[in-house]
Amino acid sequence: MLLLDTFVLALKNIWSNKMRTILTMLGIIIGVTAVIVIVGLGNGMTESVRQSFSAMGINSMSVSIWGRKSSRNATVDYMYGLVEDNPQYLRDISPYIQLTGGHTVKEGRDTYRYTSVYGVNEDYTAMANYTIADGRGLQYMDIKENKYVCVIGDYLAREAYNGNAIGEDIKVGPYRFEIVGVLAAKGSDPELQEGGEDDRIYIPYTVAMKINQTNTVDTYTVIMANENVANQAKATIEEALFAIYQDEDTYYVYSMSELLEQMNQTISMVVMVLTLIAGISLLVGGIGIMNIMLVSVSERTREIGIRKAMGARERTILFQFVVEAGTTSALGGVLGILLGYALSAAATAMVPILMPGESVAISPGTNAVLVSFGISVGIGVVFGYLPARRAARLNPIEALRYE
Repeated sequence: MLLLDTFVLALKNIWSNKMRTILTMLGIIIGVTAVIVIVGLGNGMTESVRQSFSAMGINSMSVSIWGRKSSRNATVDYMYGLVEDNPQYLRDISPYIQLTGGHTVKEGRDTYRYTSVYGVNEDYTAMANYTIADGRGLQYMDIKENKYVCVIGDYLAREAYNGNAIGEDIKVGPYRFEIVGVLAAKGSDPELQEGGEDDRIYIPYTVAMKINQTNTVDTYTVIMANENVANQAKATIEEALFAIYQDEDTYYVYSMSELLEQMNQTISMVVMVLTLIAGISLLVGGIGIMNIMLVSVSERTREIGIRKAMGARERTILFQFVVEAGTTSALGGVLGILLGYALSAAATAMVPILMPGESVAISPGTNAVLVSFGISVGIGVVFGYLPARRAARLNPIEALRYE
């Protein structure tokens, strides 16, 4: 019953000085709230980034080749064979050629300056997690026979053709392409598709090579068997390219999972720095608790003297004031957690309004709540110990004489 009685007594003392207690807890409340919101924001950003990468294909890799110091080259057939020979690591591959030379996209008198045009094979749209909404995708014969056909994104289909694009022509620079397919939208907000992944044109890569006046492919998109073999898949491609070029500076291979990991590490580092800054508020709150407990000891000197004269031990007095300090900081921690959750919910609702098309769920997580609450209580106990020890060591005779 000693602990319960001490806790009830602490609550009574706190309640008797409500305004002073609230001001004392303010540093703890602000610190815990800041930690809750910052950690929640970090979790939300990490999940948002992961979802974005998942939409693009977290199991994809990009291969860039720019050096040709060897008499041999990594041809398209060679890269295709590399994938076929390593099914345990690699699943699909497609050339990925962006048109150069400023080939502006036009439909009638309208110009679409932000639309990107890429040369790919018949498998690319499935590799990139696109769905054919109308018509068909590129086919093997389109590639083999260098047909001037294309598949367009949802943005162009709506803006240029009012949803009826199949069979129409679109002009890319001086070249005309027949639209054979329309991709389903990936983005959630149609107004934000211009220049994005829904504002693209895909043509046969053989035609793109012809337009760019090149007989080699410099960039490939590769799909791994699964994201767990990213290191082995990357090593397989690098070894094959090194065998041809004998120079590591002539190519570069990176995976989306590798890029995702780097971004997560960056987010974690930023969150950690911001959390440490927010932790300063907790330190200030602890100093405030120490200060107010010293005042409380001074105000209750006579009470302490009476209790000691009646036989209370030093450790009992020490325990009483430590519990009171810990209770004060714990209440501040609870209020900080509640306020942190409220601000997190408000911020989650505000993000789509302030940044249309974006959605970030700010969720602190149980671990962040428990750790921040534990730290707040710990700070109260640590900073309350010195005033409590001072109270415990008071001379009962001098304490009874105190006015």
